[in-house]
Amino acid sequence: MLLAIIYLAFISLGLPDSLLGAAWPIMHRELSVPLAWSGVIFMIISAGTVISSLNSDRLNRRFGTGKVTACSVALTCAALFGFSLSTSFWQLCLWAVPYGLGAGGVDAALNNYVALHYASRHMSWLHCMWGIGATVGPYIMGAALSAGSGWQTGYRVIGCLQLILTAALLLSLSLWKKNAAESGEQAMGKALSLAGILAIPGAKAVMLAFFCYCALEQTVGLWASSYLVNVRGVDPVTAARYGSLFFFGITGGRAISGFVTYRLNDTQMVRLGQGIIALGVALMILPLGTQIALAGLVLTGLGCAPIYPSIIHSTPAHFGAERSQALIGVQMASAYVGTSLMPPLFGLLSAHLSLAIFPLYLLILLTVMAASHAALCRGAKR
Repeated sequence: MLLAIIYLAFISLGLPDSLLGAAWPIMHRELSVPLAWSGVIFMIISAGTVISSLNSDRLNRRFGTGKVTACSVALTCAALFGFSLSTSFWQLCLWAVPYGLGAGGVDAALNNYVALHYASRHMSWLHCMWGIGATVGPYIMGAALSAGSGWQTGYRVIGCLQLILTAALLLSLSLWKKNAAESGEQAMGKALSLAGILAIPGAKAVMLAFFCYCALEQTVGLWASSYLVNVRGVDPVTAARYGSLFFFGITGGRAISGFVTYRLNDTQMVRLGQGIIALGVALMILPLGTQIALAGLVLTGLGCAPIYPSIIHSTPAHFGAERSQALIGVQMASAYVGTSLMPPLFGLLSAHLSLAIFPLYLLILLTVMAASHAALCRGAKR
């Protein structure tokens, strides 16, 4: 029952993530603000997720995973209803604060809980559930817009789904407490400070690996279509379709990865993913024609699939169960920093150089990620 609730929580976690992008073309006109101002809301949400991720160890040790998860989902629920009631840009910015705090809290808490208590396959399938949620969210928003109900209705529908999940989490608190009592989850010493975490051997390596992975994924998601249209000469409709296939490759790949983990361990899964990304990027770099480049983009998505869940799941093995929440918290924070900084950096570089550097930029991120993960594994063996 608890695992089923966690699966639902991961779907719910993905539902709101694509709403702002789906609704913003209409929202910015109704609110009379520039199109580019969505970046302000995104940065506020990211800052909130970084703060809550860095404090996840302290919060989970004090209150337990069940309570932290329930309160975090309740925060995102309140923020979604707040978005639906907003009539000005500053109100959206205000509600972006609890949205970010809640999203970061539930993300770090659930990832650590699954890493500690469940097999690697469940981590892959759970992140597949996140992908399903992130895919369904824009469809719900699109349906609300098509029906003439406005973007507010889209946020309210997702908010209602989050409210149902909050109720389910509150009703399941006894299950979380029972598991915590059986595993001694809340009796594992004091929370680590950020300085203490950074002093742990391998901490900086795993943070850098996570930073580079999430930067790569977000850069592809944001810039792949522009690269295909402006450099490869692909028509915008086809480019958009293959851009969505990148995310389909991640979601479908995680469903497949769950079965592959019966044969391969976490380290092997990460290396497999990195190898597939390298092949995909190579197909985009080599002058083999547009269709090969499109295939390379889909392969890149497939290669991304096992990396995030496998790095997270291996954290207790690399650093110990008593320090895993702290390490997963800083990994989540590194992820949000990477997704916030590196795609805009590529935009700045491409404006001064060319969009043609897109696959080379990905190759650099992949190389640093692979080197950092290799350093982490070498340290673990010692």
